[in-house]
Amino acid sequence: QVQLVESGGGLVQAGGSLRLSCAASGSTFRIGVMGWYRQYPGKQRELVAGISSGDRTNYADSVKGRFTISRDNAKNTVYLQMNSLKPEDTAVYYCNAEIFTVVSGLNDYWGQGTLVTVSS
Repeated sequence: QVQLVESGGGLVQAGGSLRLSCAASGSTFRIGVMGWYRQYPGKQRELVAGISSGDRTNYADSVKGRFTISRDNAKNTVYLQMNSLKPEDTAVYYCNAEIFTVVSGLNDYWGQGTLVTVSS
């Protein structure tokens, strides 16, 4: 059973920084693309940043230059460093990972979500 466990959300003032972490645990075999999404109330989840197993990254235009995604393959963990935070970054952030296990094959997994609140 694969689980993604997130941490690092919270309340921060505009201009501040937060670092989100997401660790995969369980019967992991191989992890492919990992990413962070966010969801505003009443809206669909949107991609914030993604990173391939080869460390190729991509970002939403709204966060380029402010957010940095990285991963530690030895720890099965993906990070999102968020700097220069703005009130419009306030959302629930979810991590996502493509994980292959011998039992289940290739599947998409989601974390439980962590709330980031940026005050003005």
